[in-house]
Amino acid sequence: MADPNGCTVIVLAAQRAGVVNPLAQRAGVSHKCFVPICGKPLIVHVLDVLAKLGRVGQVRISVEPEAHGELEALLAPYRATGMTVDCIASSTNIVESVLLAAQGQREPFVITTADNVLLTEDMVERVLDSLVEADVAMNLAAKPSVQAVHPEAQRRFYEFRDEGYANCNLYGIAGPHAFRAAEIFREGGQFMKNPKRLITAFGLFNILLFRFKLLTLEGAAKRISRKFGLKFKALVPADGSQAVDVDNERTYDVAEMVLKQREAAN
Repeated sequence: MADPNGCTVIVLAAQRAGVVNPLAQRAGVSHKCFVPICGKPLIVHVLDVLAKLGRVGQVRISVEPEAHGELEALLAPYRATGMTVDCIASSTNIVESVLLAAQGQREPFVITTADNVLLTEDMVERVLDSLVEADVAMNLAAKPSVQAVHPEAQRRFYEFRDEGYANCNLYGIAGPHAFRAAEIFREGGQFMKNPKRLITAFGLFNILLFRFKLLTLEGAAKRISRKFGLKFKALVPADGSQAVDVDNERTYDVAEMVLKQREAAN
């Protein structure tokens, strides 16, 4: 049962402004979060995990108002169990969406996405545990563990001196004071596709150190901590599937494969 004094989980489910999602179009649904995979909409897989966590106090789904009606029908079974879950109107910007969803809610905060269908209870627990000491927690899976899931599980990695890492869409924020770290995503993230955003967020010198592989992941976390005046903690899950969210047909197929493997194992 959810703890009314537990953390707030923000689930980002909005679509990029002006972009028609190919997976949603293929499935004949309005939003990607409603795309079915292994018999359930993407967002239901995420909610099923959150519903099992006693440390979650409330769930806030950030999505366009036109999707609220359809979401409400999906949320009824969770509310019937005592889970507090609400739809919040999203902004066109990720940072504003997060801040709107967090407004007036209980700390700490866990942030994930509606397409993070391979999320596990253990991952959320680890984020919450890390926030006892850290202001911000971020998850990055090491390249070998990601490629062990499937050679095409992820194509882009941040290459550090010690290893290549892929981003996992799961973050922790200790409280309102740490939300300035969300400014990293003010321009919508997508760092691998737009290096200028990296420079804006982290500073040119730090990016040069990164570019020439002069920083380990731990070293980079320390430099980011100094830049923002916050303690950043980089978590590296052993499970490489945590770096796979449903972005396109390729990652849909990989996620579906992993979900079927888990079902067979259980």
